[in-house]
Amino acid sequence: MIRFSSIGDIVLTTPVLRCLKNQLDGEVEIHYLTKKQYKSIVDSNPNVSKVYTIEKSTNEIIADLKNEGYDYIVDLHKNLRSKRVIKKLKCLSFSFEKLNYQKWLMTSFKINKLPNIHIVERYLNAVKYLGVENDGVGLEYYIPTKDKVDVNTLPSNFKNGYVSFAIGAQHATKCLPEHKIISICKQLQQPVVLLGGKEDAEKAERIVKAVGANVFNACGKFNLNQSASLVQQSKVLITHDTGLMHIGAALGIKIVSVWGNTIPEFGMYPYYPTQPEKFVMIENKNLNCRPCSKIGYDKCPKKHFKCMEDIAVSEVVKSTLQN
Repeated sequence: MIRFSSIGDIVLTTPVLRCLKNQLDGEVEIHYLTKKQYKSIVDSNPNVSKVYTIEKSTNEIIADLKNEGYDYIVDLHKNLRSKRVIKKLKCLSFSFEKLNYQKWLMTSFKINKLPNIHIVERYLNAVKYLGVENDGVGLEYYIPTKDKVDVNTLPSNFKNGYVSFAIGAQHATKCLPEHKIISICKQLQQPVVLLGGKEDAEKAERIVKAVGANVFNACGKFNLNQSASLVQQSKVLITHDTGLMHIGAALGIKIVSVWGNTIPEFGMYPYYPTQPEKFVMIENKNLNCRPCSKIGYDKCPKKHFKCMEDIAVSEVVKSTLQN
């Protein structure tokens, strides 16, 4: 199976891994090809026998892959790199529909030709030929024992429960403005663990200073699996359209997802196939400029950033506090 990046996209492939492993006849061995920085996401997955990684080029591993004698390639990235691997290995391959044209129509002209189907279903359609069907179990994320965080190491007021808040995203236009995050944390009036990478640490420090001891800055202090462990032990996860949202769904946590320039209709909302009550999606649907991109920008192209600025803090807080 090939999926080079990123965090959420790789987590979204886990139902395909499980269904292939459990539903194909005979002994099934699955190898996974991804980028080196994402290896930890699939390393502990019991459905994966071996993980191959690249740093820059598929040339790094082509010879090793050729020696494996694969029967099939499941290409869930579908780019030039993955096509090159398929060409070199010369075995039967399966892929999925990326919907690039439909996404372009939606972002450029707001013409919605997007199918009402989650990307997990599109991933699973790639292996339909093999007789594999969706088992309805959902996503999976396996945290190795060494990365499980003891909540007793957090400040004492966090030991009786907390809200996890993934404050970052790959692009700024997917993120709530800092002042909104501060308002949400203040109005929640309960412990909040801020999650993100090193690039989010300074912003998180400013939020802690503005809110006080009820907020703990975990940004950049924990690796991805440890951050997942903190999510797993939280009461609810507030998140943008980002990788931790999908990790939260894989761990069965209630999710409050806040959407900026991207839209759930792209098919990458929290995947709870049998428990839709486990997530809430909050978005500004009253804009004719949204979605402006299928990924995101460093700044709002219109300079008003109303997709996030007009999000009601009270709605986020209410959704978080509801059982």
